[in-house]
Amino acid sequence: MVRPGSGDRKISLLITGDELDELKNWTWAMGEAFGLDRKFEKYQGKRPIGLYSWDCDCLLSVMDTALKDGKEYPDKSAPGYQALLKLNERLVDEYRKAYGR
Repeated sequence: MVRPGSGDRKISLLITGDELDELKNWTWAMGEAFGLDRKFEKYQGKRPIGLYSWDCDCLLSVMDTALKDGKEYPDKSAPGYQALLKLNERLVDEYRKAYGR
Protein backbone atom coordinates (compact mmCIF):
# COMPACT_ATOMS: atom_id res chain seq x y z
CA MET A 1 0.00 0.00 0.00
CA VAL A 2 1.25 3.46 -0.87
CA ARG A 3 1.79 5.64 2.17
CA PRO A 4 2.29 9.39 1.99
CA GLY A 5 5.73 10.68 2.77
CA SER A 6 6.69 13.95 4.38
CA GLY A 7 7.00 15.66 0.97
CA ASP A 8 3.73 14.39 -0.48
CA ARG A 9 1.07 17.04 -1.01
CA LYS A 10 -2.67 16.63 -1.06
CA ILE A 11 -5.08 18.28 -3.43
CA SER A 12 -8.38 19.22 -1.81
CA LEU A 13 -11.27 19.03 -4.23
CA LEU A 14 -14.99 19.39 -3.59
CA ILE A 15 -16.99 17.04 -5.81
CA THR A 16 -20.78 17.32 -5.66
CA GLY A 17 -23.97 16.82 -7.65
CA ASP A 18 -23.79 15.26 -11.09
CA GLU A 19 -19.99 15.14 -11.00
CA LEU A 20 -20.06 12.97 -7.88
CA ASP A 21 -22.91 10.82 -9.17
CA GLU A 22 -21.08 10.07 -12.42
CA LEU A 23 -17.78 9.40 -10.66
CA LYS A 24 -19.49 6.96 -8.29
CA ASN A 25 -20.74 5.05 -11.34
CA TRP A 26 -17.08 4.32 -12.13
CA THR A 27 -15.76 3.28 -8.70
CA TRP A 28 -15.68 -0.33 -9.90
CA ALA A 29 -12.84 0.70 -12.24
CA MET A 30 -10.74 1.87 -9.27
CA GLY A 31 -10.28 -1.67 -7.94
CA GLU A 32 -6.48 -1.60 -7.99
CA ALA A 33 -6.26 1.79 -6.27
CA PHE A 34 -5.87 0.61 -2.66
CA GLY A 35 -9.18 1.75 -1.24
CA LEU A 36 -9.87 4.72 -3.49
CA ASP A 37 -13.07 3.01 -4.65
CA ARG A 38 -14.31 2.66 -1.06
CA LYS A 39 -13.26 6.24 -0.31
CA PHE A 40 -15.51 7.52 -3.10
CA GLU A 41 -18.37 5.17 -2.31
CA LYS A 42 -18.48 6.71 1.20
CA TYR A 43 -17.83 10.28 0.06
CA GLN A 44 -20.93 12.49 0.19
CA GLY A 45 -19.57 15.75 -1.22
CA LYS A 46 -20.08 17.78 1.93
CA ARG A 47 -16.39 18.66 2.34
CA PRO A 48 -13.44 18.70 -0.02
CA ILE A 49 -11.81 15.31 -0.45
CA GLY A 50 -8.03 15.01 -0.09
CA LEU A 51 -6.24 13.35 -2.97
CA TYR A 52 -2.56 12.50 -3.35
CA SER A 53 -0.83 12.37 -6.72
CA TRP A 54 -1.38 8.61 -7.07
CA ASP A 55 -5.10 9.06 -6.31
CA CYS A 56 -5.27 11.71 -9.03
CA ASP A 57 -3.41 9.46 -11.47
CA CYS A 58 -5.98 6.73 -10.89
CA LEU A 59 -8.96 9.09 -11.17
CA LEU A 60 -7.66 10.68 -14.35
CA SER A 61 -7.13 7.24 -15.88
CA VAL A 62 -10.62 6.08 -14.88
CA MET A 63 -12.23 9.25 -16.22
CA ASP A 64 -10.25 9.03 -19.46
CA THR A 65 -11.52 5.49 -19.97
CA ALA A 66 -15.08 6.51 -19.07
CA LEU A 67 -15.13 9.53 -21.36
CA LYS A 68 -13.95 7.38 -24.29
CA ASP A 69 -16.62 4.74 -23.64
CA GLY A 70 -19.03 5.16 -26.56
CA LYS A 71 -21.44 2.60 -25.15
CA GLU A 72 -21.77 4.36 -21.81
CA TYR A 73 -21.78 7.85 -23.30
CA PRO A 74 -23.02 7.70 -26.91
CA ASP A 75 -24.28 11.30 -26.63
CA LYS A 76 -21.44 13.67 -25.76
CA SER A 77 -23.96 16.39 -24.89
CA ALA A 78 -25.66 14.24 -22.22
CA PRO A 79 -25.58 15.70 -18.69
CA GLY A 80 -23.65 12.73 -17.26
CA TYR A 81 -20.91 12.98 -19.87
CA GLN A 82 -20.68 16.75 -19.44
CA ALA A 83 -20.45 16.43 -15.64
CA LEU A 84 -17.62 13.88 -15.86
CA LEU A 85 -15.83 15.99 -18.47
CA LYS A 86 -16.05 19.06 -16.22
CA LEU A 87 -14.73 17.10 -13.25
CA ASN A 88 -11.88 15.77 -15.37
CA GLU A 89 -10.95 19.31 -16.44
CA ARG A 90 -11.04 20.58 -12.84
CA LEU A 91 -8.87 17.71 -11.61
CA VAL A 92 -6.34 18.17 -14.42
CA ASP A 93 -6.11 21.87 -13.55
CA GLU A 94 -5.59 21.21 -9.83
CA TYR A 95 -3.12 18.40 -10.58
CA ARG A 96 -1.00 20.70 -12.76
CA LYS A 97 -1.06 23.45 -10.14
CA ALA A 98 0.03 21.07 -7.39
CA TYR A 99 2.50 18.85 -9.22
CA GLY A 100 3.47 20.77 -12.34
CA ARG A 101 2.72 17.82 -14.62
